[in-house]
Formats: sequence, C-alpha cells, structure tokens
Amino acid sequence: MIDKTYQPAQVEGRIYQAWEQAEAFRAGRSERAGAEPYCIVIPPPNVTGSLHMGHALNNTLQDILCRFERMRGKDVLWQPGTDHAGIATQMVVERQLAERKLPGRREMGREAFLKRVWEWKAESGGTIVNQLKRLGASCDWSRERFTMDEGLSRAVLKVFVQLYREGLIYKDKRLVNWDPKLLTAISDLEVVQVETRGHMWHFRYPLADDPSKYLVIATTRPETMLGDGAVAVHPGDERYTHLVGKLVTLPLANRLIPVIADEYPDPEKGSGAVKITAAHDFNDFEVWQRHRDKDYFKKQLNGGLINLFTPEAKMNDNCPPQYRGLDRYEARKRIVADLEALGLVEKIENITHVVPHGDRSNVVIEPYLTEQWYADAHELAKPAIAAVREGKTKFVPASWENTYFNWMENIQPWCISRQLWWGHQIPAWYGPDHKVFVAESEVEAQAEADRHYGKPVTLTRDEDVLDTWFSSALWPFSTLGWPDETPELKRYYPTSTLVTGFDIIFFWVARMMMMGLHFMKDAEGRPQIPFHDVYIHALVRDASGAKMSKSKGNVIDPLQLIDQYGADALRFTLAAMAAQGRDIKLSTQRVEGYRNFATKLWNAARFAEMNEAAAPAGFDPATARETLNRWIAHETAKAAREVTEALDAFKFNEAAGAAYRFVWNIYCDWYLEFSKPLLTGPDGPAKTETHAMVAWARDQILKILHPFMPFITEELWEVTSSSVIPGRREAANPESRNATGESGLLDSGSGPSGRPGMTREKMLALSEWPSLDGFTDDKAEAEIGWVIDLINALRSARAEMNITAPIPLVLVAGAETQARAARWAEFIKRLARVSDMSFAASAPQGAVQLVVRGEVAALPLKGVIDIAAERARLDKEMAKAEADIKRVDAKLANEKFVANAPEEIVEEEKEKREEAVARKAKIAEARQRLRGAA
Repeated sequence: MIDKTYQPAQVEGRIYQAWEQAEAFRAGRSERAGAEPYCIVIPPPNVTGSLHMGHALNNTLQDILCRFERMRGKDVLWQPGTDHAGIATQMVVERQLAERKLPGRREMGREAFLKRVWEWKAESGGTIVNQLKRLGASCDWSRERFTMDEGLSRAVLKVFVQLYREGLIYKDKRLVNWDPKLLTAISDLEVVQVETRGHMWHFRYPLADDPSKYLVIATTRPETMLGDGAVAVHPGDERYTHLVGKLVTLPLANRLIPVIADEYPDPEKGSGAVKITAAHDFNDFEVWQRHRDKDYFKKQLNGGLINLFTPEAKMNDNCPPQYRGLDRYEARKRIVADLEALGLVEKIENITHVVPHGDRSNVVIEPYLTEQWYADAHELAKPAIAAVREGKTKFVPASWENTYFNWMENIQPWCISRQLWWGHQIPAWYGPDHKVFVAESEVEAQAEADRHYGKPVTLTRDEDVLDTWFSSALWPFSTLGWPDETPELKRYYPTSTLVTGFDIIFFWVARMMMMGLHFMKDAEGRPQIPFHDVYIHALVRDASGAKMSKSKGNVIDPLQLIDQYGADALRFTLAAMAAQGRDIKLSTQRVEGYRNFATKLWNAARFAEMNEAAAPAGFDPATARETLNRWIAHETAKAAREVTEALDAFKFNEAAGAAYRFVWNIYCDWYLEFSKPLLTGPDGPAKTETHAMVAWARDQILKILHPFMPFITEELWEVTSSSVIPGRREAANPESRNATGESGLLDSGSGPSGRPGMTREKMLALSEWPSLDGFTDDKAEAEIGWVIDLINALRSARAEMNITAPIPLVLVAGAETQARAARWAEFIKRLARVSDMSFAASAPQGAVQLVVRGEVAALPLKGVIDIAAERARLDKEMAKAEADIKRVDAKLANEKFVANAPEEIVEEEKEKREEAVARKAKIAEARQRLRGAA
C-alpha cells in the first residue's frame, strides 16, 4: 500500500542505489545493440567543485534529455567526468599545506607537490559526483573520466605535438591577463570586473619643440605612464592634425615620444588624446601592432613595447631609479606627487570604474607582456565557423550563433600556457642553446635533440602547464577513447547534444568545435563536428532577478533545497522556468509550489489505489466505451505528444508546462473528480473499465513525468501494480496488510529496491516512452471539454463579480448541448454552484452572457449583484491598468533609465507591464460579459 505521504529523503537514496545496481544508465546495453545511439558529454565540473545552482540547471536539463531518449529506446551514453581545474585545485592543496603548517609548494618541490595533489584528489575529488547523483543525474558512471587520467593525457600530448608540427602552436610575446599573486597567466573567464571607486588623472605632456605648450592625456593608472611609447589622436580630429608626427616629452622618464594618428582615440572623450602604453593595456597593444614597423617605434626602447613590472607587479629596471622596486600602488602615489611638483597635473576627477580582478586571488589583474605558448585560433576557427554556417552544428536558441560568429571571426591567438604545476605539463624540452624540441615523450625529444646536436645533450623541460580549457577542448572525443580507435568512438561520435551556459561559448564550445573538426574524420576523411546541437541555457538568478553572488548574500544552495523539498521539486522548478533565452528567477516559494505538485501526484496515486484502480494484463485503452474514459485517453495522448514535441525542440518549460497541466488540471482536477461516481457505483462494465483507465492513465503520467521527476515516479512505478484484479476491496484496506507492512495480496516477487509486490517487467527508467497514436477522440473531447469549459467560465464569472451565493444558469443551446448538460447536470450544479439550470431560445433580459464554445450561457443576476456598481468598478480597474501600462512604457522609453538602472530593475518593470496587460485583458472580458446586462 502506498504510504500516506511522500518522503523524498527516505526514498531518493534508495531509488538511486537501485538504478545503479540494475545498471540502468549503462550505455551499450545488449538489448539496445541495434538501437540509435544518443550521446551527451557532461560539461566537466571542477574536481574541487560543489554543486551550485548553475550545475543544478545544466545537469537537470541534460538528465531530462537522457532519460527521455533512453525511454524512447535509444542507446544513451551520458558521458560523465571532472576537470582537473588547474588553479583551483593547486590553490586548495596549497591552502591545505599552509593550514597544516607543512612545507609549501616551492619547498617540497614539484614531484612531491603533485603527489600531494593526487592524494587530495583521491580523498576529496568525488564530492561533486555524489552531489550530481543526489540531483538524479543518470550518467554512465562506469565510464567516468578525469581530464588528467592516463587516456586523456595521451590525447593532450598527441594534439599538442601535432598542432606544433603543423605550425598551429608557437611561442610568442604578447599581453596576457597576469595574476601577480598566483604568478600565472589566466583566462578571461577567470577575470571578474569589480566596480571600484577611483580617480581619473589628467596629465600634461609638454611639446618637445615648445615646452610651454602641451597635450593633456587622461589615465586611471599613472604608474604605467613611464612605459608610454606614443600619444595617439584620431586622424579626423582637427585640433591635433598639426601635431601628428611631432614629439612630446614623457615626464619623469624624460623620453621623447611621437604623436601618432590612429582610429582608436574617441575625439568626444576627454581631451581626445590617448597615451599608448602597449605593454600594459590590451587596446594600446593593438595600436602598437598597427604601427610597430614605423621608425618612431623602432627607435624606442624595446621598439616601444616597454614592460614596467616584475611578475609580482613591482616596478622593474625599465623605470627611472627612484621608482624601481616599488609596489605598483606605491609607485602610483609617488608618480602623481612628482608630477604635481612639476606642475604637470591638469586635474584629478573622482570616478567609479570597473577594475579586473582574479576570481581566485582577488587581486587586480595586470595586462602583462610575457612569453607564452599560443594556438593559432584564427586558423583553427575557419572550419568551426563554416560548420555552423552550413547548419552541421546548430545553436538553440539560434540567436547565439551571432555571438559565436562575432567572437570566432574576431578571434585572437589563444594563450594555452599557465605558470602552474598542476596540469598537463607542456611536452617541450630545451637544448643548451634554448632550441625547443616538442615530442610526446622525453625519450623522443632526447633522440631528436641528440640528432640535431650530433651528440648527447642535457635537455630541460618547459615548466609550464597547459590551460585547463586545452584538455577540455578534446572532451567529446578523448573521453570516448581517442587517440585509440575504440568501439565507443565509432558508435557515439559525433555526440548528439551539448547543453551548456552562454558564458563558456567562447572558452569551451568554440574550442571543442575547433579541435573536433581538426582531429576527427569520418570514414571518407571528412572533418567531423563534435556535436549536432548546442543548447544554450540562461542564468539562474535570485527571485528579484539579481545575479547570485556571495558578496550579495543571495546565493541559493541547491543541496539545501533538495534537503527541504526533494530533488524532484527542484528539478521540475528549473525545467518549468527554463524558457529559451530567458534567465530564471528562482525563489524557494517556486520550489515549494512544485513540491506541492509532487504531493498532488502522490495523492492521486493513493486515490487510485484506494479505489482499487488497476489495469488487468493485456488491457487495451483503445477499447474503452465510456465517454469519460475515451476522453482521458484522448487527453493523455495529447499531453504525451505535446511533451515529446517540446523536448524535441529543447523547449523544456513548455514540456514541463504541458505535463503539469495534464497531471494537475486534466487528470487530478477533472478526470478523477468525474470518475468518482463510476468508481464507487455498482459493479459492472463501466466500473471495471474506469478502474483500468484510472490506472492506465496514471502509468502514462509516471512515464511522461519521469524525465523531470525521476525519484517520485520510479517510486510510484514500483509501489503500484498494473495486474491487481479490480473488486478485491481488501487490497485497499489497511487491516489487510501483513506483519511486514506490505499488502499480502500483491505478487511475492521483489522490485529493484527490495519491496515485495512488484509485477513490473522493468524499472520505469528503462520503460517505453508513451506512443499513443490512434487515441484522438474529438467526440469525447467535445462533450467533456464543453463541461469543463462551462464550469470554468461560471467559476471565473463568480470570482470576478464576487458572487458567493448559488446562481441560476440559462443555456441558449441546441439539442446536442442540452443533452450533454442533462447528462452532466449534477457535476455542473455542484462544481459551479448553480442553483438551477434551464434552457431557452434566447438569453433573459439583463443577464450576464458567457460564450462557451460558441454557445451562450446566461446568468440572470438581477437582484444578485448591482450591475451598475460592477460596471463602475470594472471601469475604475481598467483605468488603473491602463495607467500602469503608460507609466511603465514611459520608463522603458527613457534610454537613460534603461542604460543606468540595474538589470533586475529593468526586468521587473517589464514584468509589471506584462502583468498589467494581462489584467487589462481580463477586465475587458469581464466588461464584455456585462454588456447585455441591465
């Protein structure tokens, strides 16, 4: 017998264990050898990670797709794994060493430190995996991979060496995001822009040929002015045309630098003159690149590319002696003071601006000139651009393709080296004269070097490791066994779908496209895409629309929500709100609401059990004769079709919405209500049929809901039976339970979690998705649908006009509708609180008229409500709704408001407008109903 209440905490762990014991998620099942393959590779979470709301959304959507396709009979591989997370993991272990007062990384040496990291990984690296299981993720955990396991490491080596030999990997000196605390280059994704109060200093640079005149430049970073190589002005700025080609004196450094013309300066900003500090600003570096071959740069120190900082962001020997060794911020103070003493400070403004910080170190990031390894992303991007343009890989929503193209067509060289120890060490060795030898092993590199020098030499390996995104870029094929030609690679590659967030389109999606197309070829040697579809989901924000952050204190912990409401409630909430291209505003009230939905489902199953609902073996719902039962078959097929079509189109919110409406509104609110007289009435064919249909529709519901709510549906699948013969009333009698607490009437076999009484052929996770062709029944829908629409219209009218007393109903309808009304009169009167129902050729004078499926239902309300007062009330409500719309429209038409207001405030105003428009429409309907009333 089904327990009175559903307790997720008591069920979820047991159900997941049952799935694992049954190997329900294993790819390559023997019975699916001939099935169509379906593969998703998980975006590998950091091995240091803990489940956050982004993970919860991303993995819920992946799991919905995998469970859906598995039930459709496909051979599903959801490939799991974790990322070694270079910086994050190295920091965790270094922090642990410090806390335990053990020698630091440098003191213990590379080999000992890496041994310590592997030990940490073995002890603590599985946290995120266990948390994903709590969410219900149906990955094939037997195939779990790690970006630094032996197989993936071989793939990384092969790719690096091949790209190097093809000239697509090289060393270069360029600007990178440099973390002066961690002493490594970092990616753009690891940089956070922090709004900071600061200053804009306006300095005077005297003209070399007339020191009494000067150019004024503005900067937020005075400490970098010592590295200026030029002052740029726009070629169309007539104020400075006469100065282009002339020289100015760089104060304090006492160097002459040229005034150059370039499109970069904005004549409308500041003075229109911009200092060019190519070694410390990404935009300035681009200007320098365009002018580097000019004599005025060639004659300067380092060709005008002057680095002022040490790796720790202290002033180096390229600075005047008085600043050398100073911290960058101390140098800033000194430089400003010295310029003030020289009378060269025009003015100082207080400003608020964004300053780049390292997301791990929390220190200000420096654009820093250093030699690094680079991949030729421009060349690698060409096939990846073409693959999307030709439709071989599609983005959903399609609008993200523009973002992809914009970035790929303006792509910069990809810095792939990091100054860390934890990661894939770059397979490059240096000879005595610093010549580089790149090979997959030290033995190969040594042999190549010995041949080159004609004698044995000592090689030194490059200490740097590869950017974590380098190994992640190989994920779709390296996890399937490449560079070996494995059966899995042949069967599951290209993968089917990638589900990921928009923030890593550049860092991960684009790079997987590049690497996949470069290294993977089909039988004819044509490049293969890594995936057919890329579904890009939005952000999960807090209830007000603000981005979640620890500093704001608005982070919602998915594990706490699972503890409180169950995994199914959280999953369904995320799916129901995952509209394409729209961020999710998450609140605990939403999750609680869908917990109530789970309770509704549970109670519906209990109702069915208590009323002995069960489908005998071989029951065919197509044979149903009762109009009500033919209608529920029609509606079930419709719901299954709507959910299927929505999931095929990645419209998760529409799929969840269709499932919710069918379960709550159609099955629970209407079908079970209408079926009560049949279930409790005298025995006979109608009762027997209804018992079977209640159970059959319940089973279809469990299947339809399973991808969204796997735990509760699997539990109900397990504790309900389709083969108990109706009429055995003791099955629903608590006193009939045996000493073990299980019904003695059920089959004595055991289900996957050890419960007696299971008669299902297979677990729900491996059952067939509903395929319900041939159940469309327009005649049944016309009858039951009309009854429902009538009751709903009457209820709405009562609510809008605040009518609590029973009211009379006059139907202006033909013979067929009159017959329907007579058949369902008891329900109409009870559920719509109708005191009397009659028929007429026309609506009574002064009655409120409702149109239900083209026919009039009239409510003679004279004496029940004050029609004039109701009209006045509606007019007042309409005026208020229109005023609300006008007020919001004025705000949204104000460009300054839209540009400066926080994103969540703008979004809130848009929602207010939507609500007011909906309110206006409802008021208009209510006014229309009163049109004929006296």
